[in-house]
Amino acid sequence: MLKVGDKLPPFEGLNQDGQTINSEKLIGKKLVIFFYPQANTPTCTVEACNLSDNYSKLEKAGFQLLGISGDSVKKQKNFHSKFAFPYDLIADESHEILEKFGVWQEKTTFGKTYMGIVRTTFIFDEKGICERVIEKVTSKTAAEQILEG
Repeated sequence: MLKVGDKLPPFEGLNQDGQTINSEKLIGKKLVIFFYPQANTPTCTVEACNLSDNYSKLEKAGFQLLGISGDSVKKQKNFHSKFAFPYDLIADESHEILEKFGVWQEKTTFGKTYMGIVRTTFIFDEKGICERVIEKVTSKTAAEQILEG
């Protein structure tokens, strides 16, 4: 998994509108990238809505936000439209970005082992250097976790 001190890995992905988002264009402002398992599921919705509800506070603190999951552009569009999120969601069906960040991992639920996304938030400085990694994301207070750093 990407750790503090690591550089933002280069990546490109399609957002909810099918537009290409390039990581190089994100450098210059503080950046929060949050990885979530699946659009429109209860816990992911709580997290994304908490970040949306606190977007002005995060923006005031100088952060830009980006959400990434393994969902399709269509699913991201539906999720984005349903809740009117003020930030982009990237569809990473190939898991290329997920693997670069190290959040595509083996998970176990009810004794069943499978590959999935580990809910994680990465915070980068203006130069694209990772300042913090939040591995134990609390969906209801995701924005507070970012702001308390």
